[in-house]
Amino acid sequence: MKPICKRAELENAVRKCVERQPVYDIHTHLYTPAFGSLLLWGIDELLTYHYLIAEVTRYNSIPYDQLLRLPKKAQAELIWDELFVRHSPISEATRGVLTCLDRLGISTRRRDLEAVRAAFRGRKAAEYIDTVFETANVEAVVMTNNPFDAEERPAWDKNLRLDSRFKTALRIDELLVKWPQAAAALKPMGYAVEPKLSARTLGEVRRFLHDWIDRMKPAYFAASLPPSFDFPEQSACARLIEEALLPVGRERALPFAMMIGVKKLINPALALAGDGVGRSKIEAVEHLCAAFPDNKFLVTMLARENQHELCVAARKFRNLMPFGCWWFLNNPSLIEEMTRMRLELLGTSFIPQHSDARVLDQLIYKWAHSREILARTLADKYWMSVQSGWPVTKADIRRDVANLLGGNFKRFVGAAE
Repeated sequence: MKPICKRAELENAVRKCVERQPVYDIHTHLYTPAFGSLLLWGIDELLTYHYLIAEVTRYNSIPYDQLLRLPKKAQAELIWDELFVRHSPISEATRGVLTCLDRLGISTRRRDLEAVRAAFRGRKAAEYIDTVFETANVEAVVMTNNPFDAEERPAWDKNLRLDSRFKTALRIDELLVKWPQAAAALKPMGYAVEPKLSARTLGEVRRFLHDWIDRMKPAYFAASLPPSFDFPEQSACARLIEEALLPVGRERALPFAMMIGVKKLINPALALAGDGVGRSKIEAVEHLCAAFPDNKFLVTMLARENQHELCVAARKFRNLMPFGCWWFLNNPSLIEEMTRMRLELLGTSFIPQHSDARVLDQLIYKWAHSREILARTLADKYWMSVQSGWPVTKADIRRDVANLLGGNFKRFVGAAE
């Protein structure tokens, strides 16, 4: 294939390739209609997402508890008025809402929330999923499935028929960071555990993991961990990882996805919107990768200050896969900084983004915004190669983009291509 020799031609080729490549979104909080009310979609859900709940309190003096007690419709109206009408919607969270509406062909020129709502009336969830996946050009999403969640668990007791585009991940936060409460929850499920981590209890935890792997068929284990997370250490968390999670992971060929750095409820009055961020210990990741070379680790860290260390660690351990720009890092300036650094340190051997979408519609803006940045940074790097005498072809670009937007993950977790 003929090499690309002109900068404008190269940029155009990269942009088209990135836009056309379907995404395998490796971490979301989305659900299929089979999970009932856990599937969130539509304008009121977009407006009352916790990113915007936190943002509106910067302008409006309504007491936190009063805001959270408002019906969802009233919350959405307050947020629309404050963040979109009284102030310019230029934050990433508000811009995201606008991108969703624009890509769906819903006009906001009149700044009329009722007109926007009218565009959603009559839509059915199953059909709307098709619309969103097509608009966002998403091939599949990985859900977050928590057997300790009282609202989700009953759905698994039914004969669930999942949409094949929705993959599963086994979330085990409670098991690792709230062991006494997790033990109390496991007993009614039929597992003979006790607060003390005896050999019998650890065996029962392994049985619990096997049972839920058989039931869910997850792509990986997942846990959100605090900045204080460390390994090795004398704690229930460390013992459960070493003596239950990792042995089962090796046996079942399941990676462990660690999302490290969230400080839960630094403002409890804001509920889900009240979490913060802290710098974490990269040494914990290094120790796990070194001590357990037969396990695989997907890792994203919440603090900007951890990103360079994580890249360096990934250069040293083939069983470590950095992924995404998580939560407070999901801002264009930081996404671009992180993507450039990863390309410079890791080539194309990482997963540049995941949506973390909690509302179905968010797939549209998360991927639209991230594709722009990925295309721009890749074009810059390819052009540097061209200037150094290395020919770049459209086939090269298609291969690399396919790997970045899905292939790397599929190979890492052993999923079928």
